[in-house]
Amino acid sequence: MAVPLVLITTVLLTIWWLRRSLIVVTVTGESMLPALRHGDSLLVRRTRVGRVRRGAVVVLELPDQRAAPANLPPNAGLPARWSVKRVTGLPGDVTAGIDGTCWPVPPGSLAVAGDNAAMSYDSRQVGPVPGDRLLGVVVLRLRAVDAEVVARGRLR
Repeated sequence: MAVPLVLITTVLLTIWWLRRSLIVVTVTGESMLPALRHGDSLLVRRTRVGRVRRGAVVVLELPDQRAAPANLPPNAGLPARWSVKRVTGLPGDVTAGIDGTCWPVPPGSLAVAGDNAAMSYDSRQVGPVPGDRLLGVVVLRLRAVDAEVVARGRLR
């Protein structure tokens, strides 16, 4: 019995849509501790600024690490390309930089911060992040397997 052409077309279109809408990203660094650990995998749904909520965890591109302040510790969660941060301000919100100066979040932009402030390079240093640098919002987290747990045989 042949599979109907409609079913094959539906499956192919679904796969195409999922590949364009969802991306898997691996966390590197410690800027989002304790919520996210180095090695955690994240399922990210592509979206735009207008659909992001305050408090959401997002993946975005921050300015190059060469612009990072010299006082940040080594490997402070600086992006090779993508960074994982929590949204702290939406367009129109007033937020503060690391030096205490306040600034409004312009239309089409976000203010973001890492949960581990001491290890995070984020809007407190660089200001608002333009919406065109947003990859998407995290919809699922898969914890990294702790090598010590595996070695002791406690993985279930």
